[in-house]
Amino acid sequence: MLPTDTVYGLCASPYSEEPVRRLSKLKGRSESQPIAIVATDVDMLFELVPELRGRAGLIARELLPGPYTLVLPNPARRYRWLTGERPETIGVRVPAPGGLAQQVLERVGAVAATSANVTGGPDPRRIADIPQSILDGVTEVVDDGELPGTPSTVVDFTGAEPVVLREGAGDVSRALAQLSRSG
Repeated sequence: MLPTDTVYGLCASPYSEEPVRRLSKLKGRSESQPIAIVATDVDMLFELVPELRGRAGLIARELLPGPYTLVLPNPARRYRWLTGERPETIGVRVPAPGGLAQQVLERVGAVAATSANVTGGPDPRRIADIPQSILDGVTEVVDDGELPGTPSTVVDFTGAEPVVLREGAGDVSRALAQLSRSG
């Protein structure tokens, strides 16, 4: 369990399939749904997915760290167990710096993460908001007090135009304006 800059996240090692399968099962989530890779910084993302170059790299550098999960091209189909039904894409996130999440990520580099709720349930802003069934299934809980409680904004940048998959903590219009100024 890891506090981010938005909500508490249920995390596992992103480097092998079995921990991610257990995470999905604990959450009650289909393994066909994607799970983001959350890294300590953008440079770590580039280490994990070296193909994040060109447009994808510019987008990542412009919007991260921050309250966004970016769906970007994954031409090498890395981390197949994280990509769900679209192995040619990958969700990436770098939380805003600070707090206990930063300290944990600096030690481990990256995690596979999704909100620490049962699928469809409310997003947890406090440990007390996390269902007991999930708490019983984790080995470590990092409590950083109350968080904002709104999950990251998810934007898919794999097509000709960005597609907002989930409105969240990040201001989409501001992000897109920022990208148009830099691109």
